[in-house]
Amino acid sequence: MALALYIHWPFCLKKCPYCDFNSHVRDSVDVALWQDALLADMAHEAEATGRRELGSIFFGGGTPSLMPPALVDSLIAAAARHWDFAPDIEITLEANPSSVESSKFADLALAGVNRTSLGVQSFDDKALQFLGRLHDAHDAQTALDIAQRAFARVSFDLIYARPGQTRAQWSSELGKALAFGTGHLSLYQLTIEPGTRFATDVRRGAFVMPDEDETSELFEFTRFRTESAGLPAYETSNHARPGEECRHNLTYWRYGDYAGIGPGAHGRRSGIATQRHRKPENFLNAVHYQDHGIAEEAPLPRPEQAAEALMMGLRLTEGVDPAAIAARFGISEGALLDKDRTRLVETLGFIERLNGRLRVTGRGMVVLDSLLAEIVGPNLMDTP
Repeated sequence: MALALYIHWPFCLKKCPYCDFNSHVRDSVDVALWQDALLADMAHEAEATGRRELGSIFFGGGTPSLMPPALVDSLIAAAARHWDFAPDIEITLEANPSSVESSKFADLALAGVNRTSLGVQSFDDKALQFLGRLHDAHDAQTALDIAQRAFARVSFDLIYARPGQTRAQWSSELGKALAFGTGHLSLYQLTIEPGTRFATDVRRGAFVMPDEDETSELFEFTRFRTESAGLPAYETSNHARPGEECRHNLTYWRYGDYAGIGPGAHGRRSGIATQRHRKPENFLNAVHYQDHGIAEEAPLPRPEQAAEALMMGLRLTEGVDPAAIAARFGISEGALLDKDRTRLVETLGFIERLNGRLRVTGRGMVVLDSLLAEIVGPNLMDTP
């Protein structure tokens, strides 16, 4: 499997109340300083991985569309010097649908970006205000039009299962999303993450989240509606026409190697886990003193790698081959899976086996996190 490269741009104009990503608001950003730091961090990763085929680059954040196109161009050019680009390399940049950022789309495409992921989140102005977004529904639709002219492939995000949202409202919004005809949609249920402003709001009773029955119904409806429209779910929250799946994210879910650079970025390469310093200033200091931004770097025990591969792979509709994972990491299939619990959840219809592969059913995807905790071998993560 080809290597993937993740580049994190940590800056946003505003922190959204639901967001627990590594994003920061700063009055100003020294672009030249950040270019030098990211190039140095990339060079370190290239030395560590060796010259390999690079299948994808993903600019995430934060808000990467705030980056000057010239900076994006320099990073893509550097990646081309360090690795061998696959003939069909996928280069994705996350973007917000503001008029300022969408005005850069043509230049970003010239820099080499061939896929964008837009943080639309909703086509309803009241919902966008609730979610703390800086754009409105008109901005979102305009940005989508511009993106579809500029980039070969376009995806966008929506957040549903919001407080007070009915099935009829979500059906209308989802229908509008599908009408744009993009090949990929990322549809996320609103979750309350610790440390966010929404977590404080919920604790204070500012709003009440939908209950589990409501969210499960919306989840199942979403999968039915997107499949009917030709964009079946290929992962828990991601839907695509066949061939339009995000190849970069598939590297994560299929447990391939990926290099992560920039503040807070994680990486997995040849069984070694890396994590960069999260705070932008700490990252810059680390690069200044050690020529890279790594805060932690350690080999992962093979049983732990096996557990990660299992848990990531079961997010995919295609599922996993447990025997292949066990063989890959030199453990027994019995150690990988709790046999009795796996049989039980299979009997209950949450998972199924087909041609040697284990996959989570639509019913099981609703409770995926708790399901994974049940079936992974109980001692796997603790095995030396």
